[in-house]
Amino acid sequence: DWPQQQRPAADGKIIYPLGVKEITDKISNDEVVKRLKLVVKTYMDMDQDSEEEKQQYLALALHLASEFFLRNPNKDVRLLVACCLADIFRIYAPEAPYTSHDKLKEIFLFITRQLKGLEDTKSPQFNRYFYLLENLAWVKSYNICFELEDCNEIFIQLFKTLFSVINNSHNQKVQMHMLDLMSSIIMEGDGVTQELLDTILINLIPAHKNLNKQAYDLAKTLLKRTVQTIETCIASFFNQVLVMGKSSVSDLSEHVFDLIQELFAIDPLLLVSVMPQLEFKLKSNDGEERLAVVKLLAKLFGAKDSELATQNRPLWQCFLGRFNDIHVPVRLECVKFASHCLMNHPDLAKDLTEFLKVRSHDPEEAIRHDVIVTIINAGKKDLNLVNDQLLGFVRERMLDKRWRVRKEAMMGLAQLYKKYCLHHEAGKESALKISWIKDKLLHIYYQNSIDDKLLVEKIFAQNMVPHSLETEEKMKCLYYLYACLDTNAVKALNEMWKCQNMLRGLVRELLDLHKLPTSEANTSAMFGKLMTIAKNLPDPGKAQDFMKKFNQVLGEDEKLRLQLEQLISPTCSCKQAEQCVREITRKLTFPKQPTNPFLEMVKFLLERIAPVHIDSEAISALVKLLNKSIEGTADDDDEGVTPDTAIRAGLELLKVLSFTHPTAFHSAETYESLLQCLKMEDDKVAEAAIQIFRNTGQKIETDLPQIRSTLIPILHQKAKRGTPHQAKQAVHCIHAIFHNKEVQLAQIFEPLSRSLNADVPEQLITPLVSLGHISMLAPDQFASPMKSIVANFIVKDLLMNDRSVGNKNGRLWTADDEVSPEVLAKVQAIKLLVRWLLGMKNNQSKSANSTLRLLSAMLVSEGDLTEQKKISKSDMSRLRLAAGSAIMKLAQEPCYHEIITPEQFQLCGLVINDECYQVRQIFAQKLHVALVKLFLPLEYMAVFALCAKDPVKERRAHARQCLLKNISVRREYIKQNPMAHEKLLSLLPEYVVPYMIHLLAHDPDLTKPQDLEQLRDVKECLWFMLEVLMTKNENNSHSFLRKMVENMKQTKDAQSPDDPKANEKLYIVCDVALFVIANKSTSCHLDSPKDPVLPCKFFTPPDKDFINDKEYLSPEAKLVLQTGKIQQTGVLGAVNKPLTVTVTARRPYIKTTASDTGSNASTNSQPISPATNKSRDVSSEASETEARENEENPVITKAGGVKKEEAAQPSGKKRAAPASDGTENSVSSNPSAGSQPPANKPRRGRPPKNAAGVATPDKEAGATTGGGTGRGRKRAAPAQDPAILVSRRDRPQNRHGV
Repeated sequence: DWPQQQRPAADGKIIYPLGVKEITDKISNDEVVKRLKLVVKTYMDMDQDSEEEKQQYLALALHLASEFFLRNPNKDVRLLVACCLADIFRIYAPEAPYTSHDKLKEIFLFITRQLKGLEDTKSPQFNRYFYLLENLAWVKSYNICFELEDCNEIFIQLFKTLFSVINNSHNQKVQMHMLDLMSSIIMEGDGVTQELLDTILINLIPAHKNLNKQAYDLAKTLLKRTVQTIETCIASFFNQVLVMGKSSVSDLSEHVFDLIQELFAIDPLLLVSVMPQLEFKLKSNDGEERLAVVKLLAKLFGAKDSELATQNRPLWQCFLGRFNDIHVPVRLECVKFASHCLMNHPDLAKDLTEFLKVRSHDPEEAIRHDVIVTIINAGKKDLNLVNDQLLGFVRERMLDKRWRVRKEAMMGLAQLYKKYCLHHEAGKESALKISWIKDKLLHIYYQNSIDDKLLVEKIFAQNMVPHSLETEEKMKCLYYLYACLDTNAVKALNEMWKCQNMLRGLVRELLDLHKLPTSEANTSAMFGKLMTIAKNLPDPGKAQDFMKKFNQVLGEDEKLRLQLEQLISPTCSCKQAEQCVREITRKLTFPKQPTNPFLEMVKFLLERIAPVHIDSEAISALVKLLNKSIEGTADDDDEGVTPDTAIRAGLELLKVLSFTHPTAFHSAETYESLLQCLKMEDDKVAEAAIQIFRNTGQKIETDLPQIRSTLIPILHQKAKRGTPHQAKQAVHCIHAIFHNKEVQLAQIFEPLSRSLNADVPEQLITPLVSLGHISMLAPDQFASPMKSIVANFIVKDLLMNDRSVGNKNGRLWTADDEVSPEVLAKVQAIKLLVRWLLGMKNNQSKSANSTLRLLSAMLVSEGDLTEQKKISKSDMSRLRLAAGSAIMKLAQEPCYHEIITPEQFQLCGLVINDECYQVRQIFAQKLHVALVKLFLPLEYMAVFALCAKDPVKERRAHARQCLLKNISVRREYIKQNPMAHEKLLSLLPEYVVPYMIHLLAHDPDLTKPQDLEQLRDVKECLWFMLEVLMTKNENNSHSFLRKMVENMKQTKDAQSPDDPKANEKLYIVCDVALFVIANKSTSCHLDSPKDPVLPCKFFTPPDKDFINDKEYLSPEAKLVLQTGKIQQTGVLGAVNKPLTVTVTARRPYIKTTASDTGSNASTNSQPISPATNKSRDVSSEASETEARENEENPVITKAGGVKKEEAAQPSGKKRAAPASDGTENSVSSNPSAGSQPPANKPRRGRPPKNAAGVATPDKEAGATTGGGTGRGRKRAAPAQDPAILVSRRDRPQNRHGV
């Protein structure tokens, strides 16, 4: 509706729109603005089709681009001019009215500068600025600049301006127009220069990104929109920086990895050409560069929605290779990445597993630690993210050599257990998947480190059975946990409670000492208690100082002592315990310090002794749970255990707690429930219940008469007709809790002693157990009647008679339930003899001598005391074990140890080389337990040297561990007990050497002292012991050992002082020992600090006139001892060796290297060497598998008959056989011979090395009268090549870290 426009003058004069006066520099700014607004209105209303108007206002358009307007100081003027110019470009498009490139550049730079006004959205002029932006974007006015040579400057300025002005107050339209404007420049141009690309990418750098989030979003959207065009430019940039190393091409070169990460997050297509360049960088020689690339790729691969690993497999595989990088930080970064990858990409877990396995054994502690953190973090998020293999790596690291790694592994698994097994956050299936954690955590309690033990205790109290739970919930948790644990975990948990109870006892004794008047003896006793307590705390060195300080505080603060007394009181409840710990801690907190190591150490002590789980209320709750299981109303099945298992485990749990917390059981309700258990059919349940009464019932007689009257007849019945274990516990229970025990025991003894009948052995076992324990507990009352029972019934009627014929199945061991009742009765009869003697504790009647002769005869006769050959091989094994164990038991009593002869000691020791694996195993365990408790004399430790001959690796390893433990215990005892220095002869581990040398000198295998194989066996036995003794040269012990052995050579064998052969054997073994010591120690030739004392029972006193300086080892023997190899002899040298035979049925069973559980060679063939074993073909190995452990020697036939030396062997030791359950063993018998073996059947085991003649069974029987060297020795297979021995059993038994 505007009036008719004026036509332009013919002379080119500027025509203004109607109503607009001339705009010059002569008028005021306000007037200029006023007139320009009308001009703007005019141009806004014009369109491209208004040709007449376009021509009319052309001069005005040119005028508006003059210096006056473009450089006007007034921003309103500039804005209005910019709006006019934008419309002019719209109206005159596609040809601008400005033809000068310089003018165009000036105009667009001017317009760009005006766009800065977009920043303030609250400005009155904002709408005009928006109009300007919208106009430019819609018309794509900046595209005109493509024709300019330096258009890049304009675009850079434009992009910088737009990225700088964008902010969170702008609406979507502003952002859209900005994007349109910039994307048209990128997409319609000939390419994006590096400088222009930088203006976009700089907004992605973290520093800029954080400063202006809107600029980052704008750049991100722009890149997404222009991905097809800009990708090549991006690729070119990274190519120059990454591959060509031209960092000068851009200021952003140092941020390439940050940019790649951001670009990948925006759109992976932006980096299609860049990824191969990263693969190149991963293989760089520069560790830091590889680290940077690994950090980047870890983020790319680990991003939540990233598909890079599946889309670019070569790059993924190359990245996985960096898990094995030589540069530690690179490997560490890879391991850290694995956590995010497992959480965000479970499908890649399979690829990662193998690499994490290798890194879990990394030499670097930090990497092993982070592998655990990685797996545990993923498992905490979702257990399905970690497979069993990954959890297995964490389980392995619980045995790492570094405490930090072990701790992380244990705590991590404990947290998983609490989350999924205790709280059931992911259902039963997940709980079942990691049900092994509870067992493995408790197994760590077997480790020697006190730190490990303390952490297990902490985990148990916080994660397995949280002490913060209410009593009923807590006990339910403990009840079902105990029922689900494996055997070793149960033992560990029991040991944990035992150790805590022992520590409580030490603290109680310390407090008792504080009540006594001060004295030197009292101070010394206190010091001893403090040292023992310190050993049970972390870092015993520091703990000693802190315990001394704590003891000082206890002496000064009576209230603190009272608090501590209440804490360890048997009646202290769990809540009271927590309160006491808080009070004691609070008192020791002052003065407050940032770190207080003293307080931390006291906290460790308080945590170990505080009863946070068990009190009277807890025991009542456990008994209620047990009652529910018995009644069938418990949640046993829901908890994954059967009612029977729950009942049995519950009783076992209560039994263990009855040792550590007996006072908590003293209630009628608890005892009523236990009486119900006594009436149950389950023998184990009743046995445990009796034992609980025995441990806790001291006040039953006075406080609970009703319980007493019910209990007595049950105990009598169990002692007479219960199982052997029940009978034992019943007798001990009566002895422990009743005042009139003499009457009670007599009421059991008399009917049982009258009813003994050897013809019904099934009914003998329980009476024999009861009689044995009664005679041990009340020797004065029953010693006399027992003597007649022993003489007339036990020995004459039972042991010296074989009433039944054993099962001739040829097996050397059978399951307990397959043993004949007669043999079980005989075993109990032997135990009765021992218990009777242990009760008397004197040998005035010479009964012990008779018993020892009887036991020795049983060993000599291989268990067949009557030699009627009625008894089976497996039953003979049982009796040999019983006889050997009985001698060992008697040796624990000083009065009987004195009368055990060297021959009887040797017979007892040779049981550890028995041919039956189970005999060796059980005997070695009994020996170890008695030695480690310091019950047995030192000489019995020498028996372990014979284990070097055991053919089974596991047995040798066990023996070595037993030696290590025993030597450690004895040395520690000497350190902790000043009085022990007076008994060094019986305590110092080095004093075992004389006993060992004497034992080896009387080894029945040592038949030809100069035989090289026999010497090598002797050397192996000596080194088996000496290696452990000589680990450290404490107090110059190596020279002490040398001096001791040298002294032995100057004495004679006290067992046979006038026998030159016996003395020669002794001196030869001494020389082998000296050779071993000299070869293994460089300091053994120094002067010995002490003069060793030799045991007079085994060695004669040194004779001053006797000087033995002879060397008994030949140079050849020394070479063999040095190298372990015997040089092959020629044909003539083999003439005197026993010949091998052709086996028709099957080959003898040889110890194989694959399983290391092979048996002995046949009597009729030489042992096959390790080298031969390795070279055997598959068929020969298959044929040998038919012969099993503990099997009787198969009948071997050969064409042309059997040679003399092969028909039978002289009496001698039998070789030990490897492990087996014995159930699959069978003897190949001669069908024509019926059930009896052939008369000339060869002895089992290898032939002695001097085998030349034939020994008939009659001759063998005659040989048994010669003491310890006769028939009956069941020996282990000879030791193999020393090199093999070292590799198999002498390697350190440490935790495996790497």
